Amino acid sequence: MGESRGRTPETDVIDFRAAEQLLAARDPKGAVKLLDEVIAAHPENTAARLLRARAFFAAAQLRPAELEFSIVLEREPDNAFAHFALARTYERANRPDQARRHFRLAAALDPQPEYLAAAKFDSDS
Repeated sequence: MGESRGRTPETDVIDFRAAEQLLAARDPKGAVKLLDEVIAAHPENTAARLLRARAFFAAAQLRPAELEFSIVLEREPDNAFAHFALARTYERANRPDQARRHFRLAAALDPQPEYLAAAKFDSDS
């Protein structure tokens, strides 16, 4: 099943775009399925990994989401969105200390209102 023979760069782009549409249409498991193929063919594709992490999160598959967001952050430690999303994952997994750390990293990297609010810098705990 995870065979990448017969795939072309175009196939991968089409599957990536289709996965974005499936995630937007609230079918995260369908998105994961498509992205598994893309990532099997291109394990280095960070955008596909980030999208798959979002799909895992949307499907409430917190452990795979955490793993995928962590891989993205190993490659792009300054990716504020990935820090924020990993923090949300930790929050849902009831791991507040890890969540707080990544919320704060997200806000430090990109001080947009949503990230700053989640970081709760004013309430130091």
